[in-house]
Amino acid sequence: MAEELSDFDLIRAFKDGNQAAFNILVEKYQQRIYWHARQMTGNHFDADDVLQEVLIVLYNKLAGFKFNSTLYTWIYRITTTRCINFINRKKIKQFFSIDDDDFQELPGDASSENSLEVKEKMEQLDSVLQTLPAKQRQVFILRNMEQLSYDEISAITGTSTGALKANYFHAFEKVSRLMKEGNE
Repeated sequence: MAEELSDFDLIRAFKDGNQAAFNILVEKYQQRIYWHARQMTGNHFDADDVLQEVLIVLYNKLAGFKFNSTLYTWIYRITTTRCINFINRKKIKQFFSIDDDDFQELPGDASSENSLEVKEKMEQLDSVLQTLPAKQRQVFILRNMEQLSYDEISAITGTSTGALKANYFHAFEKVSRLMKEGNE
């Protein structure tokens, strides 16, 4: 009988405190979320990580669902956003030469020291990116993480190519300088 309930009924039940209703929604959409994430990220492990993030978001935000779209449309948008964020985090690591080799087990305490170093570098990069003006940060991310051309970025932002190049140059210089200063 529970399988016959509509998404609307299950969401209402969840809002009323029925945790089993959430479990039914997970069973209904888990595979679709996974395969969408798998297509976007390109591998099982990343898709599985994204799936877990999406399920946490769903659990925390489902009570606020406004029924302006179908549930799957809402889930699809959340999954897409989480995938893009996940991919961007990976690209940032690659851009600054932080890779999975940094997380391999090393003898003794070297592993924890190396892991801590990488974590600190990522936190530093996050902090540096937040210091950029919004336009510079946007161009930096679109150029480096999304690997878009200046023409593509211009079409997205409505900004001239010349202005984008100037913003990117200033952003790149500032990120490079602040990252270097943080490592001294």
